[in-house]
Amino acid sequence: MLARQITEGVYWVGVIDPDRKLFEEITPLPDGTSYNSYLVQGSEKNALIDTVEPAFCDVLLRRLQALGIERLDYVVSNHSEQDHSGSLPAVLARFPEASVVTTPKGEKMLRDLLPLPEGRMIIVGHGETIDLGGRTLEFIHAPWVHWPETMLTYLRQDRILFPCDLFGSHLGGNDLFVVDEGRVYDAAKRYYAEVMMPFSGPVRKGMEKIEGLEIEIIAPSHGPLFDKPEFILEAYRDWTGLTPKSLVALPYVSMHGSTRLMVTHFMEALISRGIRVEFFNLAEADVGRLSMSLVDAATIIFGSPNVLGGMHPKVVYAAYLVNALRPKARFAAIIGSYGWAIKMNEQLAGLLHSLKIDLLDPVITRGHPGEDDFKALDKLADTIARRHQGLARELQTA
Repeated sequence: MLARQITEGVYWVGVIDPDRKLFEEITPLPDGTSYNSYLVQGSEKNALIDTVEPAFCDVLLRRLQALGIERLDYVVSNHSEQDHSGSLPAVLARFPEASVVTTPKGEKMLRDLLPLPEGRMIIVGHGETIDLGGRTLEFIHAPWVHWPETMLTYLRQDRILFPCDLFGSHLGGNDLFVVDEGRVYDAAKRYYAEVMMPFSGPVRKGMEKIEGLEIEIIAPSHGPLFDKPEFILEAYRDWTGLTPKSLVALPYVSMHGSTRLMVTHFMEALISRGIRVEFFNLAEADVGRLSMSLVDAATIIFGSPNVLGGMHPKVVYAAYLVNALRPKARFAAIIGSYGWAIKMNEQLAGLLHSLKIDLLDPVITRGHPGEDDFKALDKLADTIARRHQGLARELQTA
């Protein structure tokens, strides 16, 4: 249960959980995850930054014991969600002299979520600091990244940013720092799509607050640390940008083959017009990959057969997910087939109620698609091509 040194007096004391396959009972974890906690030692005081999933609290405590930590003065709670705060009761019981450092909203949320002792909270404002003796912790309020109480902690002398969930990735590997940039980029984009994308506006504001800081290491709460911070900062600038790319995300289900024929024809029509397409058979697709596609997509086309007057339940779920994640897509439409009743387009409009999105004319056929249906799909592809050309000009002038 050894800690891992980041720099002299700063240690990773977290937990690797490679076997976890689902997060919050919804998010697939193909590579497991980690719960990162950090110890910062000053000449006078010690601070723990975030804790770990409560099931692994014993691992955290044993890492601190291996470092010979007998006194802990502060436990910084950047974020109240239990995979970071859940071990607080046990840590405070082990170190009765320690105080929890949090935001005003964080104090209330921690007390709502956890059985914490009275009188052991320190509330810090934006820009306030704590001196550990030769080391200074500066606190940066970043509300709604991705909870209302979130803050970031900056270790001035060592130029280390501890942003909790911001810049994280669900990777349960053994690399302390980024080694395989391609793998980490993919995992970080998945994490951004599933966790941060609904809060892209607050994320941009949070990033503005750290622009003036000298940062040599970013130490998030999940995944490896970034000793080349510009790698992840540049990725986030791209992902949080306001203009989407010329990409169509196409989640679909086909029960008897008709919708599949339409999807195949439509995909070819888009490709022939120079438009990238990423398609997802919802009968078997990883919704995390769909979420990643939504980070960039300008258009979302749902392919669905009719089921009892509405969209297939798996397509309903996909539309609900799109509405919840709030991507920057500008256009959407539905294509598919029906047998005897049809209200799919109206249903889609209702499901996407939170988005500022232009709902294009649907292409829906009774039964097997015919020549007129394929022509209608070509016409829809033409419309999308024209709309995407306008976005390309927008990107050039941005």
